Amino acid sequence: MKIRLVAVGKIRERYVAAAADDFRTRLRPYHVYEEIEVAPSRGTDSQRAMREEASRVLTSVSSGDVLWLLERSGTQLSSRELAERVQGLERSSAPRLVLAVAGTHGAGTELIARADFQWSLSRLTFLHEWARMLVLEQLYRAAKIAHDEPYHR
Repeated sequence: MKIRLVAVGKIRERYVAAAADDFRTRLRPYHVYEEIEVAPSRGTDSQRAMREEASRVLTSVSSGDVLWLLERSGTQLSSRELAERVQGLERSSAPRLVLAVAGTHGAGTELIARADFQWSLSRLTFLHEWARMLVLEQLYRAAKIAHDEPYHR
């Protein structure tokens, strides 16, 4: 399955970037994966920032894509439930799963309205960089589960 992650901003911390790179490499045998970073909005107007960032994210989403928005108030999934959902998308011949990580101020209403599913990694709030790395780790874990392979080698 093709998976695209679209995130506002860059990963700045080297240790997070290294972990994300490791999981990108591990994920490669299971999914066609790409990552797109969009620029965060500048200024203090949070409503404007959310609108602008939502628009930037949505330029990377095609009409047939299934869009999951990472959202703290969304639905929490176990790793097995995530694996089952991704497998379900594969069986339904969805062209691509797009995962969106909004900016510091949150997701704009246009992005929320377009989302097919809102996924919460936890009720905790994570740095956006960590959320991206955790998404990669969970996608890798879900792929291992789907292929009935042990996670640790």
